[in-house]
Amino acid sequence: MLAFGESLAAHCQTDLPQRVFELLGDVGAGKTTLTRGLARGLGIAKPVTSPSFTISKSYAIPDGRTLVHYDFYRIPDPGLMADDLTESLRDPNSIVVVEWADTVHDLLPSNRTIVHISYNDDGTRTVELSSGSDRA
Repeated sequence: MLAFGESLAAHCQTDLPQRVFELLGDVGAGKTTLTRGLARGLGIAKPVTSPSFTISKSYAIPDGRTLVHYDFYRIPDPGLMADDLTESLRDPNSIVVVEWADTVHDLLPSNRTIVHISYNDDGTRTVELSSGSDRA
């Protein structure tokens, strides 16, 4: 998952200045690990940890952009964090990663990348990519 996250970072360098990733998968599937790889690929040296309890964490990217990582696990109403997410999504210098996005689904742009991670019985993972417009 680290290596896959690093490979996603290359797309953040060449595509639009702002990228949005919605991560789907069960607890333990590797969503935060993928985000660590993305951060490493973007040149972030600071340790990346799950924002489960803080809901969001921001990391400065050496090129001046910011990686903002959200986790809405078990958050039935995002409240003010919805406003915070909206600000990050509007910031052209932000790369936004959202885990457990069900309560904020309507705020996410249709041009986001959805990363669905499945944990397999043999310990491997299957990763499927799609665009936000593909999600029902």
